[in-house]
Amino acid sequence: IAKINNQSALLQSINIEHGNMIRWANDVRSGDPDNLEARAAVYYWKKVFSRCTFMMNKNEDFERNPSCEAPYNLLNYGYAILRAIVARNLVGSGLFPILGIFHSNQYNAYCLADDIMEPYRPYVDRIVLNLIDAGYDIEEIGKAAKEKLLQLPTEDVIIDGRRSPLMIGVQKTTASLAKCYIGEQRKILYPQL
Repeated sequence: IAKINNQSALLQSINIEHGNMIRWANDVRSGDPDNLEARAAVYYWKKVFSRCTFMMNKNEDFERNPSCEAPYNLLNYGYAILRAIVARNLVGSGLFPILGIFHSNQYNAYCLADDIMEPYRPYVDRIVLNLIDAGYDIEEIGKAAKEKLLQLPTEDVIIDGRRSPLMIGVQKTTASLAKCYIGEQRKILYPQL
């Protein structure tokens, strides 16, 4: 729900229709048996970069793809930074990042980090959109783009009704997860974009 809501908020901030996203977020049930997160992701990825010049020239929909072409290179770099932030905070909260909730892969030492970082991904997407809008060369991950992406830990987030840097927001998220595991809390805290 938090991931879909944050993707929806990013679409709204760039004046792209997001009503479906709100409905899907409201309809998510425990375990997402209706696969609404996937539906929302397909919609989101077709829309989020649709107004960018590099997409208009290709005359096709943008789709999330793990290749190293622009803007995937920047997205992947930003997600790697985010994953490291989350993994570090999971360990700091006394959790073991290899034991995921939905992600599971014996060759992935960060399954739990991959689960927990999902609602934070739109913050990376927003930085990449800002780089594109500002006219940065996105074909390569240059020094200027790296500097912007490395500011991710200081991005403002609103979590639990308060504004704080993303790094602190992630710490609140991982601490709330730990409290859920020991029965002190029933809900994981996530940011609102």
